[in-house]
Amino acid sequence: MLRQMLLIRRFEERCVELYSAAKIRGFVHLYIGEEAVAVGVGQALREEDAVVSTYREHGHALARGVPAEAVMAEMFGKATGCSRGRGGSMHLFDAGRRFYGGNAIVAGGLPLAAGLALADRMRGAERVTCCFFGDGAYAEGEFHETANLAALWQLPLLLVCENNLYAMGTSLAREHAQTNLAMRAASYGMPAWTVDGMDVLAVEAAARRAAESVRAGGGPHFLEARTYRFRAHSMYDPDRYRDKEEVARWKTRDPLDGLEGAMRTAGSLDDGVMKQLEEDVATEIDAAVRAAEAAPREPVSDLLRFVTSVPGRV
Repeated sequence: MLRQMLLIRRFEERCVELYSAAKIRGFVHLYIGEEAVAVGVGQALREEDAVVSTYREHGHALARGVPAEAVMAEMFGKATGCSRGRGGSMHLFDAGRRFYGGNAIVAGGLPLAAGLALADRMRGAERVTCCFFGDGAYAEGEFHETANLAALWQLPLLLVCENNLYAMGTSLAREHAQTNLAMRAASYGMPAWTVDGMDVLAVEAAARRAAESVRAGGGPHFLEARTYRFRAHSMYDPDRYRDKEEVARWKTRDPLDGLEGAMRTAGSLDDGVMKQLEEDVATEIDAAVRAAEAAPREPVSDLLRFVTSVPGRV
């Protein structure tokens, strides 16, 4: 788990450098600070389970096992990317690993996740569909429609709300009259509870408890992971709506530092192992960048590939 979180953190930091150098373009939403959620939940999922994500999904994709090289190539818009360079930062996709986006529409992944879960239930498959979304998506109608149907039809759906306290630049308290999101989710008749999203061990334990119950036929479950993004909403965001002291306070609870400290205390980590982890991750990311830079773009002749045409219409 420490290596996975370290990979996500260093990958995102490299994306900042590449974006500043104009090698990555478009919208980029970084996962720095929230790594414990994707990694902790990922420990509770199996290969046959499905994951549906948001536009802040680099961490989810990497934790799911999508290779860093395929993710980086997608960021570069290259044909070797996991979405053939057609999606970019917000549309990572890997059907082989049952990673279904990367959905740029706020709350757009929730109904898709309900559909995947319904299909599994109808087939009698003991699989879990895990849907990540933010507190901003919680305010959208899609969440409430999905939660209602999931509970009504007892779908094998794990709803993971990454509550980082801000929907773009709007604080939770300015958007929600009741800020206890887990309590509100429970009103739909599903088990729901809150977990410390900065503690990967706590997230793992909560996610295992929820996933096992969902897999056993317990219907949908809701986890509210209280977390925090250390950087702005996106690379375009000047981030003037948050107090610097607030950001500094949350950084004292860095999930990587927390797990590293716990492992050192337990005697399972020392400077030599940590140094090796850093070197391994750096090597992996360097290779991903080199491969992305060398990879081809899709030829113009493939422009309409995968695009369905309608007779008589342009």
